[in-house]
Amino acid sequence: MIIETALPDFQIRHATAADCSLILGLIKELAEYEKLSHEVVATEATLEETLFGETAYAQVIIAEFEGVAVGYALFFHNYSTFTGRPGIYLEDLYVQPRFRGKGFGKSLLSYIAKLAVDKRCTRVEWSVLDWNEPSIQFYRSIGAKPMDEWTVQRLDGAALASFASEFK
Repeated sequence: MIIETALPDFQIRHATAADCSLILGLIKELAEYEKLSHEVVATEATLEETLFGETAYAQVIIAEFEGVAVGYALFFHNYSTFTGRPGIYLEDLYVQPRFRGKGFGKSLLSYIAKLAVDKRCTRVEWSVLDWNEPSIQFYRSIGAKPMDEWTVQRLDGAALASFASEFK
């Protein structure tokens, strides 16, 4: 599905399984920008299985300028017990550096906000690295606010496996 935007020659489309190579390439670009390339273990096969397989765990939209992919957003639903409604968690929002400042990232994010409103979600949430000041300033400019009282917690790798083995 192609979504036209108000920006000249810029459109958004929902990704398909045929886009797994493209998505992986964009993930690797994002990881390099975030200085986290060493953490990327995803493959085209894992993306195909988890994004387009029997259970799709997330959705991807591709940003295209003049018919060429220039960025993407990957998101999934979460849930607020306090509101009794779903939300959207934005895992990745990425626009290639040479295409920044043209409104493409803002268009991607506003499309996700529209999806959230259309699905009666109560919020869109994401994380940003604390050193990424350009992104933080952009998020403030659209009305996003930091959740200063909350700290992200993560259980993964050997710690995840170890703790899971404690279940009896």
